[in-house]
Amino acid sequence: MEEKTFQLIKELTELQGTSGNEYRVREYMREKMTPFVDYVETDGLGGIFGVRESSVADAPRIMVAAHMDEVGFIVTQITNNGMLKVTPLGGWNPYVVSAQRFTLQTREQDIPVISSSIPPHLLRGTAGAGDVKVDEILFDAGFDSKEEAMEFGVRPGDPIVPQVETIWTANKKKIIGKAWDNRYGNVVVLEALEALKNETLPNTLIAGANVQEEVGLRGTKGAVHQFQPDLFFAVDCSPANDIQTKTGTFGHLGEGFLLRIQDPGMITLRGMREFLLDTAETHNIPYQYFVSKGGTDAGAAHTMNNGVPSAVIGVSARYIHTHQTMFHIDDYAAAKEMVIQVAKSLDKSTYETIMKRN
Repeated sequence: MEEKTFQLIKELTELQGTSGNEYRVREYMREKMTPFVDYVETDGLGGIFGVRESSVADAPRIMVAAHMDEVGFIVTQITNNGMLKVTPLGGWNPYVVSAQRFTLQTREQDIPVISSSIPPHLLRGTAGAGDVKVDEILFDAGFDSKEEAMEFGVRPGDPIVPQVETIWTANKKKIIGKAWDNRYGNVVVLEALEALKNETLPNTLIAGANVQEEVGLRGTKGAVHQFQPDLFFAVDCSPANDIQTKTGTFGHLGEGFLLRIQDPGMITLRGMREFLLDTAETHNIPYQYFVSKGGTDAGAAHTMNNGVPSAVIGVSARYIHTHQTMFHIDDYAAAKEMVIQVAKSLDKSTYETIMKRN
């Protein structure tokens, strides 16, 4: 991996943007994609897409969509002693929330905050920690009272975001950081657009990122309605399941991009699946089949308008929806090459074949 790519990954993963508060990521995407597209548009909820218009008559409209939001929390109440009660934004395993460092984003400033935990010393002689519930974990910014917290600008509705540095593993094969779900998609969109800047595309390419995916695939609906794509490709990160065994599990680091065939919200149609499979095998791009218990924006996109055939070009990562995600750079490279080849090859004839095969 080139140092340029690592720096892009580092910048995007260290940016902080929860569902409904993606503005920092959006402005970064706007700056980086503008040189490689004809124009940039945002939708009403804040999704952002760069468009490369095709000069080919009746060229298909292809949408490649990441999402900008990451999991986090939102302040719902300030207690009398200055602690913060929260509601999660996205799915969290409650056992990984406590004793972590976060950033509280107020209207005027960023404030360091940590999630509370009970030291083992105070649990002696008790029934123990019991069942942990996310919305019962308090967040502590060091304020002594509700009044002091409000003097610093804290208000209900303020987002709380994990604060993490992105680093290499010792063998330089993997990267550790937060929010690879789904800053992966943002990175791959930017690098694919740059790689395609001098290519004459046989389609109109609409590439960018949605908002509020982690809270119910909300942002993609307005974006798909606005841009009217003929085909939709989500670029998203899914959980790896390979730390104990690879037998009978899906999502293995280092084995290629994820060719998703089914999840609770979408079955990949035959034509789309065969197109991705043929593209990967033609260009010797490593891939692995993936069946998921969670969905992506493709699950919302494919039921929009008059129905939009959709698929996912994914990667897997360990420990997603926590502070520390680990992913393999070879999987990213495979996914990036896949996005580039899809954009270069998807002409009107290929689109018509996909639709016939669906």
